[in-house]
Amino acid sequence: QVQLVESGGGLVQAGGSLRLSCAASGLTFSMYTMGWFRQTPGKEREFVAAINQSGGVSQYADAVKGRFTISRDNAKKKAYLQMNSLKPEDTAVYYCKADWTGTQYMFWGQGTQVTVSS
Repeated sequence: QVQLVESGGGLVQAGGSLRLSCAASGLTFSMYTMGWFRQTPGKEREFVAAINQSGGVSQYADAVKGRFTISRDNAKKKAYLQMNSLKPEDTAVYYCKADWTGTQYMFWGQGTQVTVSS
């Protein structure tokens, strides 16, 4: 049974930092591209960042470039999202996604709430 469990969310003041973690189990972690997405009420889930299987290539949404950093540890089966210089508009539920590109295998975590106060 595949599980992705996010943690690290919480309440932080604008300008602060948080580090999200995504712990994976039940899958061959190193085969999956890992991504972070976020969603606010009434809006579609949006892409935040992604990292390839080896961790050598990453992509970011324009809104978070220069402030967020995605990383992974294949030995620990974990992905991370370091979020710095947080803004109130970063407030959302953040979801971890595992995607084996070119196959049907794609999984989501349950999400973790991030709230940034002004």
